[in-house]
Amino acid sequence: MTGRIVVVGYGMAGARLAAELHARDGDHRVTVLGAEPHRAYNRIMLSTLLAGRIDEPDLELVEAVGPGVDVRTGAPATAIDRTAREVRTADGARHGYDHLVLATGSRSVVPPLPGLDPLPDRVVPFRTLADCRRILAAARDARHALVLGGGLLGLEAARGLAARGLAVTVVHPVGHLMERQLDPPAGAVLADTLAALGVRARLGVPATGVTADADGVRLHLGDAGPLAADLLVLCCGVRPDTALAAAAGLTVERGVVVDDRMRTSDRRISAIGDCAQHDGTPTGLVAPAWAQARVVADVLAGGDPLVRYRPRPVVTRLKAAGIDLAAMGDVAGDPTGGGPVEELTFTDPARGTYARLRIRDERLTGAILLGDNPAVGTVVQLFDRGAPVPADRRSLLLGRAFGAAPAEPAASPALMPDAAVVCRCNDVSKGALVACWRAGARTVAALSAATRAATGCGGCREAVAGIVEWLAEADPPTTDEVRDPDANREAVEV
Repeated sequence: MTGRIVVVGYGMAGARLAAELHARDGDHRVTVLGAEPHRAYNRIMLSTLLAGRIDEPDLELVEAVGPGVDVRTGAPATAIDRTAREVRTADGARHGYDHLVLATGSRSVVPPLPGLDPLPDRVVPFRTLADCRRILAAARDARHALVLGGGLLGLEAARGLAARGLAVTVVHPVGHLMERQLDPPAGAVLADTLAALGVRARLGVPATGVTADADGVRLHLGDAGPLAADLLVLCCGVRPDTALAAAAGLTVERGVVVDDRMRTSDRRISAIGDCAQHDGTPTGLVAPAWAQARVVADVLAGGDPLVRYRPRPVVTRLKAAGIDLAAMGDVAGDPTGGGPVEELTFTDPARGTYARLRIRDERLTGAILLGDNPAVGTVVQLFDRGAPVPADRRSLLLGRAFGAAPAEPAASPALMPDAAVVCRCNDVSKGALVACWRAGARTVAALSAATRAATGCGGCREAVAGIVEWLAEADPPTTDEVRDPDANREAVEV
């Protein structure tokens, strides 16, 4: 496509789309409008920043932009004129487009509780870098923090604050934590694990109001007495930011409705990331957002004419020090069709270990793995690829072999198939990493730069490092490569 492309939103989806367009040939000019005043950053690593394990510069996304890409930060879009094909920004500027891409993301849900409108100084949602800065500023002089919401983000925030020495209590209205991903027994084991790490949980108690003053904040809990703290962090979910699209007359349900090519009801406008609703479902995760960015870039740059977005199975990982949790698929529902369902569970609360597998027609339809389980990589790969499970199911539950078949076919990188996905966020396979190694990328940093592996949630960094160590022994550099380490630099780019 030739002409003007405007991207509204400079978050993880918008930044990736700009990079994808820059990497493709085409006579197009790209303008990116970002509401936040700083460069794009890795939002899913904010909890790691909260824990003090990284600094702000480590959050910044290093995406390739250059001639033909005009990034404007601190320029929130205020209106879309579909007739004139223009986007207006808060400073009064008008940006004409031949194609518009909405990557407006989502906003924190602030529950309609008395005392939260307007938000008191000691109450902060956890969504943006600005939110994280406010939480860290309040935490410097705080001793006790409350987190409202026991979902994934709430637990990551709680663990981050506990790592800074605060006493943390998570308040959740449901009877167990992470109810969208976990069953009650897994939630109970997780609560015990968190308690050992300094995070208490008050479960099954609805919040009824908030009061805050110079002395602190109090969260009222129905019939129970209020909980007092120095800081209250709101992690009550997010909602797709569709206000701009709705005002422009686009079809909006929970998100901006898009087709398989990420086009909205106006064929000159696309939507990707958290704000988009594909096949009836918003995404809310980084891997689908980046896959959608690739699809739109192919469509706009005239690449593969048959390109379509196809969502992949979702694997949820809890990124918090001291907690190893993977949850995937459906472990509670009753899928229709096919053969009987096998249910396998193992619980060891004393060691913080829980495993549950749901198998149908020799394929995993769902799994929960909490605690130290060496089979987690194998389980994720089996679920991701829809591959048959081993005959001895106990090897997946316990991570040990109980027969002739190995329990962990990926225990060594040498045993991993080339098609095995190492980085789910960026869909990078072991084969791609090996190819880049042989092309000259000899460190974790070089492989990440070439393939983007480990630049999403960071959960695969250890796996990438393991592959580098294996390759260093199995496929050492040649004499020519040692003599001229930059000889293959061009071939490394993918």
